[in-house]
Amino acid sequence: MTQPSAPSANNALFLTPEAPVTGWGGGGLRSASLLEYLKRRYRVEIASFTLPHHSKGFAARAWRNGWRFLRGAPPLLDRFAGFESQLHPFLRGRRYSVAVVEHFWCAPYARTLRPHCGRLVLDLHNIESELARTHALAAGGAQRILMSRFAQSYLRLERRWIPQYDLILVTSEQDRARVDHPNVCVYPNALPEIPMPQVDEQDFIVFSGNLEYHPNVQAVRWFRGEIWPRLREYTEWRLVGRNPEAIAKIVAGDDRIKVIGPVEDAVSEIARAKVCVVPLRSGSGTRFKILESWAAGRAVVSTSLGAEGLGANKGEHLLIADDAAAFASAIIELLNNPVLRRRLGESGRRRYSDHFTWQRAWAQLPF
Repeated sequence: MTQPSAPSANNALFLTPEAPVTGWGGGGLRSASLLEYLKRRYRVEIASFTLPHHSKGFAARAWRNGWRFLRGAPPLLDRFAGFESQLHPFLRGRRYSVAVVEHFWCAPYARTLRPHCGRLVLDLHNIESELARTHALAAGGAQRILMSRFAQSYLRLERRWIPQYDLILVTSEQDRARVDHPNVCVYPNALPEIPMPQVDEQDFIVFSGNLEYHPNVQAVRWFRGEIWPRLREYTEWRLVGRNPEAIAKIVAGDDRIKVIGPVEDAVSEIARAKVCVVPLRSGSGTRFKILESWAAGRAVVSTSLGAEGLGANKGEHLLIADDAAAFASAIIELLNNPVLRRRLGESGRRRYSDHFTWQRAWAQLPF
């Protein structure tokens, strides 16, 4: 738990369950953007939680999620519950103009924060009920049953906790429509202003992101099983991002697949690819992997769901395909057509510059 400093006027409290830093995945990037905005206007205290260690082994996870299934307690919300005592040093004798709570996982802390905060803001990186619902649709067997149960639990809890906040931030118009609240602001995911990388294009395609995030795991599994066999003779496939061990078994046994893992500069690494692939079949919010690909000036092939919320036009800013054969064909078309690759990359770069930098996103905030 981060320790508070002395009180002062015009304070803001920023409660986040994950580090608000760039280079650590989409959640950290969004939090970093909002935190930087607050720091320019308030004296900000950052509160986070010290969590007890728990095993990520299969048996331990199965036991935890089975117990959560019986209780109707979604995993991340359950993981971050019950740490009110860690907030007491920030709240005792304190008053904040505004408190921003990152992720729905921490929404129940509204009742602890309310007596100490003039305005409560909840930043929804995803609509968790929609995230779980689409995960269930894309999964099978026990996973479908489990995630369907959690989707219903999240929906019930969203109806309970979202009304406790004065302002709700969402990533897109689509997510705005999923939230029942009178005061919802679309605060888009965005990146800092990034110069166009000056690197040479190489002969590979790339998938980037937190590789243990379950929509990304599903995407890698689908791409490996249904799309990659149609592409293997044409190019190499690289996977870039944190937690590569989560997908290692899925992609093992093919020397044309390279798991790069985490890199210091994701945009420059992406810029070396000919094509960026976003084969997502579940999720909510908007995709930093597309924003990073646009910032890198590279052509993108995505599913419709992967491109949701970005206002992208098919054939202008990226190519869209929702079945394996069409997805593979779109990639092959781009590999064989450098003029089209360049045109899509330049158009995506303009869309990023015009709509998805931090300065552009900050202009939407009403506090």
